[in-house]
Parts: sequence; structure tokens; C-alpha cells
Amino acid sequence: QLQLVESGGGLVQPGGSLRLSCAASGFTLDYYTIGWFRQAPGKEREGVSCISSSGGVTNYADSVKGRFTIARDNAKNTVTLQMNSLKPEDTAIYYCAAARGVVVAMRCARTEFGSWGQGTQVTVSS
Repeated sequence: QLQLVESGGGLVQPGGSLRLSCAASGFTLDYYTIGWFRQAPGKEREGVSCISSSGGVTNYADSVKGRFTIARDNAKNTVTLQMNSLKPEDTAIYYCAAARGVVVAMRCARTEFGSWGQGTQVTVSS
């Protein structure tokens, strides 16, 4: 069974940075597209960024382009999301998820991801 564990969330002031990690247990990430999604209170879960298994395809939501960077380290079996210039509207629970296929990375749609972590809280507030 695919298990994903997110870490790195916390409380940060506006303009600050956080680095989230998604670690896999029981399987290797090498063959999977990995996505980061977030859900704010009262809102639907939305795609933030996705990366294909090779790392050759990445996708970012317009709201985070230029501020967030997704990367994968298959040797460490992790995918990271570097978040800079954080804004209060970035406050949400962040989830990582796994799926197969390059096209999935291009679309970065949550309905195409079947294995999810438990999430990590990110709060941006002064």
C-alpha cells in the first residue's frame, strides 16, 4: 500500500519561507507523478504543483508561480515544495499525492491522484 508522509509545515510570517517534504514508505517514488495540493477552510482542495516521475514535467498553479518550486530527489525517495514569499492566502493544509503518468503531471488535477498523505498545516500570519 502506498504511504505518503508530509512534513515541514508550520507558522510563518508573510514574506517568509517554508520547505515541505513528501516522503514515501513502502514504495519508491521513481515511477510516480507527485502532486502537492492544498485545502483552506471552507474551500475545495486545489492543485498547487505537480512533477512527473522523471522531473522533466512540472506544473504550477498561477497563484504560486514564481514563488513555489517543486523538486524531487529519487535517491532520497522524497519530493519537496519550496515556498517563498508566502502570503496569508497560502494558509491551508498541504497534501502530497501520487499517481502514474506524465499527462497527470501536466493536468495536476486532484481527481486523478489516488494515494494521499495526511497533510501538514501551513499558516501564514503576522
